[in-house]
Amino acid sequence: MRVYGDLGSGNCLKVRYTADHLGLPYEWIPVDLAAGGTRTKSFLAKNPFGEVPLVEFDDGRFLAQSNAIIVYLARDTELLPQDPFLRAKIDEWMFWEQYSHEPYVAVARFQMVYLRKKVSELDVKTVEGGEKALDILERALSGRAYLVGDKLTVADISLLAYTRLAHEGGFRLSHRPAIRKWIAQCERDLNISDEHSNERSTAAGGARHG
Repeated sequence: MRVYGDLGSGNCLKVRYTADHLGLPYEWIPVDLAAGGTRTKSFLAKNPFGEVPLVEFDDGRFLAQSNAIIVYLARDTELLPQDPFLRAKIDEWMFWEQYSHEPYVAVARFQMVYLRKKVSELDVKTVEGGEKALDILERALSGRAYLVGDKLTVADISLLAYTRLAHEGGFRLSHRPAIRKWIAQCERDLNISDEHSNERSTAAGGARHG
């Protein structure tokens, strides 16, 4: 399969984390968001939403929307348990991620990383929404290793992608030990190690929210 994406996007990283963890073969097709790569005629012919990530399967079918993609890729694996209630709890977290987490944490990061805004220039409601989402996540993870059940699931991958990059949107994780512990556990499970990992030790430095 082919995965069209931008590695600067947390939504795209969800797909990469899932495919790599499951050992699924794929070709990564870079799409430059800043250069308008999702707005070309050729890309819109593949995905009328004009968004990444986008997966093209060997049979010519396409699938968009990060959470839909990782759920499909994880079918019949431990990342997506068969128990109906656990599946519903996973859906619960993934719907919440798109409605109450990503619109704030990811948007603040986008504005700071891509639009070069300062923390002081961010919309107050965006900042407040991100802090609220991270507080909810901190409480949910207190005393738990994972969001649903006792193993890594797509719910964790869905929330991990932008949470571990939250510092790039000005959010501090230094006073959120449960989140930091969860991030470290997920990174070990997914074998993730890159320049963002040192946020746990440097979260208190610089201009941040909270």
